[in-house]
Amino acid sequence: MSDKRPLPAGLPVESDSDASALSPRPGPRLATAGAPVRLLVSACLLGDKVRYDGQHKYDPFLAETLGRFVEWERVCPESQCGMPTPRPSMHLVGDPRAPRLVSRKGADLTEQMRRFTEEELRRLEDVELCGFVCKKDSPTSGMTRVKVYREGGMAERVGAGLFTGAFMARFPLVPVEEEGRLHDAGLRESFIERIFCRRRWLDLVQGGRSRGRLVEFHSDHKFLLLAHGRSGYTELGRLVASAKAHRTEALFAAYEQGLHAALAQRTTVKKVTDVLQHMLGFFKKQLTGDEKAELLETIEAYHGSLVPLIVPLTLIKHYVRKYEVSYLARQVFLSPYPAELMLRNHV
Repeated sequence: MSDKRPLPAGLPVESDSDASALSPRPGPRLATAGAPVRLLVSACLLGDKVRYDGQHKYDPFLAETLGRFVEWERVCPESQCGMPTPRPSMHLVGDPRAPRLVSRKGADLTEQMRRFTEEELRRLEDVELCGFVCKKDSPTSGMTRVKVYREGGMAERVGAGLFTGAFMARFPLVPVEEEGRLHDAGLRESFIERIFCRRRWLDLVQGGRSRGRLVEFHSDHKFLLLAHGRSGYTELGRLVASAKAHRTEALFAAYEQGLHAALAQRTTVKKVTDVLQHMLGFFKKQLTGDEKAELLETIEAYHGSLVPLIVPLTLIKHYVRKYEVSYLARQVFLSPYPAELMLRNHV
């Protein structure tokens, strides 16, 4: 499938951000080079035998691949709230908006779980979490589509686990994903991208809130934002362009909310193709005829789902280095997380 639209020369300039970005600056600090990327995780996914049947649900990707680049904060709401292991299985009963946690033997353990949840969430307020990987279908840890039993024994997949539901309400800007959904290559790449972006945001805030530093952060993330949709990219661009009209704390709060919302939108081949074409516009005058043709063919092959994203990106990064395009060299989109994860080999 070919995209016949003319290739743009670049993205719209947003006053004070792009002008300074075109001059060489030191590259962005890698998320893994400083403070750790700390994730909350359902303990059974790392091999802890804490499930109701005394077993685990070990996830090799989390433990062996992602685990090389993050630090884990383990949680098992059921075992940590005082329930024995093994124990009778649990399920949710009643109103999906406020279900009760009931054991297979009929014991109502809702209040016991709520007390633990409140204590644990209060403790986690002091932990710099970049994300949470929870256990799917669990009445305490599931994120979505957890069974809730109505009167008469009929179950509907309309609930969230008591602990995870409370976590998402308390920490709405922390990315949350279920391990089952991480088997989808696109969802996996999106979640990993968001947790490393959150680490960069926390680093920015810790370094001191200033309008100038926010402008740099936004400039470095422009293509990453555009890959998730033009609306989020545009809204954040307008916010940054009007930075002087906002108090600093309010500006940062609004940007963080907008950033979280923008990255929560899924990328598509079409959106990413647009980003690749915008990048080409920054150095198409330097490219030889053969180089331009090769890159265009590679982008078209990605657009047609004939090659994964890593193929055109590798070529673009080669030309960025070859022609010393400093603005593109700073773009987080080119390396949003450790390359060893190889996520873009599959999207």
